[in-house]
Amino acid sequence: MHYPALYTERMPEHWGTELLLCLAALAAGIMNSIAGGGTLLTFPALLSVVPPVVANATSTVALVSGSLSGAWGYRSEIRHLGRWTAVLIVPSILGGVVGSLLVLRLDESYFKALVPWLILTATLLFLFQPAISRLAGIGKEHAPPSVKGLIGVVAFQFLVSIYGGYFGAGIGILMLSSLALMGLGDIHRMNALKTLLAGFINGVSVVIFVQGGKVQWRYALMMAVTAIVGGYLGARLARKLNRDVVRWIVILIGFVLAAQLFYKNWTAVPSASNILETFVRAADS
Repeated sequence: MHYPALYTERMPEHWGTELLLCLAALAAGIMNSIAGGGTLLTFPALLSVVPPVVANATSTVALVSGSLSGAWGYRSEIRHLGRWTAVLIVPSILGGVVGSLLVLRLDESYFKALVPWLILTATLLFLFQPAISRLAGIGKEHAPPSVKGLIGVVAFQFLVSIYGGYFGAGIGILMLSSLALMGLGDIHRMNALKTLLAGFINGVSVVIFVQGGKVQWRYALMMAVTAIVGGYLGARLARKLNRDVVRWIVILIGFVLAAQLFYKNWTAVPSASNILETFVRAADS
């Protein structure tokens, strides 16, 4: 596959970089199995070697296998969710397509400017995850929604899927909240449907990113392998590790990364005097 000059010029050759990317993917696979938040590791790691849009696309490809394998693991629960799957699969796919196309069609500077905000948003979702779970009644029985309520849930899923196609970190808690409002009380079935829908969102995103030539396959493939290993290890360690400790590690990493990127963007903004000086030079020439 032909790699656009946009990012091949920045590809380092040192094996240490590849090792760090694989370790990030391994840790992401473990975290996704236990508490979620793996994107907050793979995306910043890739951001150090490729531009933001390519980092986003490559991270999605690297982690999509975990969503698909997770959905396969929940296949027995998914068999009993035919009605809800039929209701939510269309807005999930359409939203994923819209979000992914926004990444590709808008100027890359927009995505670059939004990166700190996206990471901060995802980090806040993980920070307030317990409160959101309590407010939404996740894991508790609810009465089935009315027609208006069902339309609202479908619309909300569409918006969540747009965010999922655009960036995606933290969509799990958002989807669990909407599923709780739909009357699903079995947490295992909720997780099964959430994992399946995330697989569709990430799947259509991968197709669009690949067609757009924004995937750095050299990194994506090796990170995908280590992410799968991490997912397996995470499933094995889930009963031994404290879920809250892992969640707080993700939150800490997210806040540090967001602060670092906010500072980087702030220091990169030209001052008024620099803008005026550039304008005067251009006028003189």
